[in-house]
Amino acid sequence: MGSTGTVLRELRGAQKSAKGVSLYSRYVNRPAGRVLAAGAYRAGLTPNQVTLISALFTYGAVASVALVEPSWTLAVLVYAALAVGFAFDSADGQLARLTGRGGPDGEWLDHVVDCGKLLLVHTAVLISFYRFGELPSEAWLLLPLGFQLAAVVTFCAGLLREHLGKAAASAQGPSWAAAPAPPVSRVRAVALLPADYGVFCLVFLLLGAPGAFRAGYAVLAVVHTLFLAAFLAKWFRELKALRAG
Repeated sequence: MGSTGTVLRELRGAQKSAKGVSLYSRYVNRPAGRVLAAGAYRAGLTPNQVTLISALFTYGAVASVALVEPSWTLAVLVYAALAVGFAFDSADGQLARLTGRGGPDGEWLDHVVDCGKLLLVHTAVLISFYRFGELPSEAWLLLPLGFQLAAVVTFCAGLLREHLGKAAASAQGPSWAAAPAPPVSRVRAVALLPADYGVFCLVFLLLGAPGAFRAGYAVLAVVHTLFLAAFLAKWFRELKALRAG
């Protein structure tokens, strides 16, 4: 087992493509995940164990949102736990690529945890609104449901786009699959920031000010809905083009 520095260097060479990744994930979450992956490697943890650690941090934070009255202390703790959980979510894949111990079981577990967190985080906000929020109108209770729908559909549609694209690449043959990927765009990386889960987690720093939290959460809900519409149109065109090809 090499030194931590050696492991970190090897992990830098085991990164996924930066295409379609926001600046937060590229420069904050992935580097943090790389450090956690190196620590997990030194500790002898498996990628699936790292995934479960990610779930522990994330689901603990989500449960706190639903069960504890909002405060500035809760805001900091929830954000910290969500951010650490997200970094461990990056670490499991990096560790799998480093050790060659990834497999369909690990990918399945990772997606189950991710889907669960998207469902539960907005459910927790709904419960918090109902239990602790002095809402201007009961219509605010519909907001987390709409945000949840946008988040889950984006997640599932994106997964399907990825797997159907891979299937099409396999069917088209090696020459099609080997086509060069478009260059990584800094403008696109900036534009994707509002849709990044790590940026979404920042809104929980406003839990100590319920009105500010509702406003920030509502803005993000609108932004994610707009991104969903744009992603669905883009992915549909891409898959249609694959069929034509």
